[in-house]
Amino acid sequence: MHLRLIILLILGPLAVTPPGLRADVRECVCDLTRPETAASEMCRLCVAADKQPRYEIVFTMKDPARATQWLALPRGKFEGANPLLKMTETERIALWSLAIQKASDLWGTDWAVAMNGAMTETQCHASVHIGRFLPEKENNRGAYIDGIEDLPVNFDARGLWFHPANGRLHVHTGEEDADRVLAK
Repeated sequence: MHLRLIILLILGPLAVTPPGLRADVRECVCDLTRPETAASEMCRLCVAADKQPRYEIVFTMKDPARATQWLALPRGKFEGANPLLKMTETERIALWSLAIQKASDLWGTDWAVAMNGAMTETQCHASVHIGRFLPEKENNRGAYIDGIEDLPVNFDARGLWFHPANGRLHVHTGEEDADRVLAK
């Protein structure tokens, strides 16, 4: 009996994945020259980005995992815990601008943009989720900013989401599963 309890205490956390945690992409290796890694589920967006013209800095695509959402992605590889830190300011602004433009085209002012944290993201390639905002997910935390130039870059890599509010952007950080604010 005691031995079973000890084993459960040691191995239990490894056997149970807490709700909301789906993957950990902090140390991805998507080598597209190797068929076994290129075919990996976690490398699907790396393959899509590699197919884009070299002159494209960012692009959008339908989210293959969610019928009602889109993704904005950089063409370049920015893997790891906080891909925004690895991008130039021009690349970040292009990514956020394209995401907001796509969101506005599809949902008017009822949109949100989300970047999941590294512990919940399922893809190795940096991606921004674009979707219809679920107003019931709103909370009083976060900050109001005037434009995308003011979006945080050096946050704790736990997730970021924002939506339009009264002519500004309402930004929330620190939520791993940031895309939960988007209609599935």
